[in-house]
Amino acid sequence: MRDDSARRVRWFPSAVIVLLLAVLATGTAVNLHLNPQPQLVAEGITGRSGPAGIEPPVDSADLARPELIRDALADLDALTLPDGATLAGWDGPWRYVWPRDASFVAAARCSVGQYAEADKVLGFLNRTRPSSGRWGARYSAPEGKEVADGREPQLDGSGWVLWATWFCAETKLRTAGRSGVEAATPPAGQPLAEYWAMVKESGDQIVAELGDDDLPAASPDYWERPESDVTLGTIAPLITGLRSGLKIAAALDRSTEVATWQHALDRLSRATDETFGPDYPRTPAEAVSFVEPGIEPIGIGGAADAIVTVLGPPFAPARDVVTAAIESTFEALTQPNGGVTPGEQWRTDGVSWTPQTALFALSAAARGDRSTAQELLAWLNSHRTATGSLPEKVNRDLKPAGEAPLAWTTALVVLTASALDHPLPVP
Repeated sequence: MRDDSARRVRWFPSAVIVLLLAVLATGTAVNLHLNPQPQLVAEGITGRSGPAGIEPPVDSADLARPELIRDALADLDALTLPDGATLAGWDGPWRYVWPRDASFVAAARCSVGQYAEADKVLGFLNRTRPSSGRWGARYSAPEGKEVADGREPQLDGSGWVLWATWFCAETKLRTAGRSGVEAATPPAGQPLAEYWAMVKESGDQIVAELGDDDLPAASPDYWERPESDVTLGTIAPLITGLRSGLKIAAALDRSTEVATWQHALDRLSRATDETFGPDYPRTPAEAVSFVEPGIEPIGIGGAADAIVTVLGPPFAPARDVVTAAIESTFEALTQPNGGVTPGEQWRTDGVSWTPQTALFALSAAARGDRSTAQELLAWLNSHRTATGSLPEKVNRDLKPAGEAPLAWTTALVVLTASALDHPLPVP
């Protein structure tokens, strides 16, 4: 009888390789079917005009930053209606005002000295604010009515609005100080007293949300989905908001709110460290592993989230444990295409989201990590659309995707460039 064992040995590896390639091809096809490549909704806003009388931040060592910021400010001009309603995007489902996005736009404008434009944005928020309860997910423009589309109110809006209001007031005071005006005398147009009702309602709502565990109830956050557990996406903005609200209340001699909000801030901060530390994932870790004395504990479960950046500068003072969490989260969320995904529990499709990429850029710039900030700005700059707008996403093929321009990303890029030029105020 003929012995075919040698022949089988020769062809067996080839057969295995062919089978593995077939499995990989099938898996790729299934993944592309389940997670198709996102496409670009629009190239940007045609016929836009650049901002008048504003010199963008300039640093000769930083790429084409002047052009990037000039185009970004022009897009913010185009997205902002005459009454201050700032659209998240120009098209369809983005053509509404999110308190989160609008707050960042106001802060970005103040960071480059566009105070009148920022006041319009804050003024719109002030007119549409909820008299009690959480901010709506989004509002119609220019009517300013909460959109009844099934989205739940979102608690993080209270934190963002407080931060933006304080950030602009503080930036104005710093500008006045640099120009020789007495710092105690607010420059013309600083409307802290005008915004006090909005500030008080937002601060009080945060306090009212804290439960027996000193944490707020579950709420949708920037992921725009119902949540069964409280997330860092809600908590981090609330800590920043209470810090900011305290400074506003102190400036306006509101002693009752100072005492109440300080107590709430202490409770919330302590509970956040105890429940989310040391890694500060999206949801509380299932357990914390203590290896041995002298070794930092490691959180197990919870999954990384880009919102950890809001626990550090320019939203809160720097802390070593938070810096370590930001850096490890950035490493975990960076995609093969060079950008960042919102979180480990997000879709595993290899697509990068520009707001989260820009959040890490802003965090790096505010913490003094210029090289990382510049690298991320360069990446964002190189993936703009043909009209120069910053898109919502960059797909696996390194092509812009989603809505363009996106207000949140655009504002974050302006803030990052400003942070590279001068320190931003930290509540």
